[in-house]
Amino acid sequence: MVRDPLWQNIGLDRTAAAIVDAPEFQRLRHVKQLGFAHLVYPGAFHTRFLHALGVYHLTGRAIDALRSRGALAELSVEQEAGIPVVRLAALLHDIGHYPFSHAMEELEADAIPGHHEELAERFLAAPAIKEILSGVGPDVADHVDSLIRGTSDHPLQGLVSGSLDLDKIDYLRRDSLFCGVPYGAVDVDRLLDSLTLARESVDQPLEVAVTEKGISALESLMFAKYQMFRNVYWHHAVRAATVAFRRLIEGSLEVGLLRREELAGPTDEELLGTLSSRMQKAAGGPQATPVLASLLDGIVHRRLPKRALELFGDELPTDLADWIPGRRDLVRRVEDRLAADLGRQPGEVMVDYPSNPRMMELRLLLVRRRGDVQRLTSEGEIGLIDLPRLGRSLHHTTRVLRVFTLGRSEPIEAQPLLDLFQMDAHSAEAVLARG
Repeated sequence: MVRDPLWQNIGLDRTAAAIVDAPEFQRLRHVKQLGFAHLVYPGAFHTRFLHALGVYHLTGRAIDALRSRGALAELSVEQEAGIPVVRLAALLHDIGHYPFSHAMEELEADAIPGHHEELAERFLAAPAIKEILSGVGPDVADHVDSLIRGTSDHPLQGLVSGSLDLDKIDYLRRDSLFCGVPYGAVDVDRLLDSLTLARESVDQPLEVAVTEKGISALESLMFAKYQMFRNVYWHHAVRAATVAFRRLIEGSLEVGLLRREELAGPTDEELLGTLSSRMQKAAGGPQATPVLASLLDGIVHRRLPKRALELFGDELPTDLADWIPGRRDLVRRVEDRLAADLGRQPGEVMVDYPSNPRMMELRLLLVRRRGDVQRLTSEGEIGLIDLPRLGRSLHHTTRVLRVFTLGRSEPIEAQPLLDLFQMDAHSAEAVLARG
């Protein structure tokens, strides 16, 4: 039994307890759930370890709720036997997380070994966890991996990865608790009580669905995400620290202070400690760069980059280019050109326009009161629920375009930057090439 400040008592079966004791899982005690949010909300020192236990707990509650209502009656013998594996996948869903959580995943895709869900396989193959999972069954590690990746054909896949995965419910409630803010309110009991299994049509497989009475709970989930992204996850100081970290890691990889394969595995403090030690050894050599040292020092001592430009959703055109979140190489050229215009060194100016289209994603089956089943998609359902369209609007409203600078802040004219960001990537590259 584990005492959790959010869900109170969390019971662990023997297999789950053994996994929790494994070194790879214990590492999550030292990976903060919210990256750099503790620099703004001092209580936000909770970890991926606690969060994983919470998701395991909620998954058990959801399974119990489904079973009590007879929703699992249609499962095959094999699918019923796989239910304990679903719970283990919920426990292990974040096992591959990088230090400082999602901040690392904002680097270019080829700069990191893969998304944290893709790295799960590596940690599942670690001797301690491999032995535990092998004791459950010969292919359990593969089943856990597919559930984490969202590729399993088990009907309960949606509890681990999907529009309604329980990960979201735990992190919203937990993050709001530890940040001390009222924004993460989700009607958990109502949502769990509305879960069921359904088929989109007779020839389609069973999957996690919600009944019509769960619509209000879905609304609470969506608005909680909106409020938390707006006020916590994308708070300007959290983003300042995040972009400084991103530029620090990019620069460290380029000069050889870090290797790509070293990014997966260390804890938060281990990574910063490694960088600090290597920078000291490199003092005076080709790897020593004052900008990287300033970035590291600013993260450690909370001397964060300053806002030189800040444009909210109502000040931004709706047709900003999709290369801004997708082409770090091109955005870095913009950053370094802005730095040159301001008489700064490369790396001293950082552009930030965070994007997470999946934050408001909603694609799941809805069981109507009259018994028919329909899928809620990006088009919503006129007259019943328009959350997907609302989600796109909330995503646009939450995003803020910012330019940060190290040290003193100097105003930056917005229009030339907006003109550039409305061009396609090829045109933007041509403009930058012309100087």
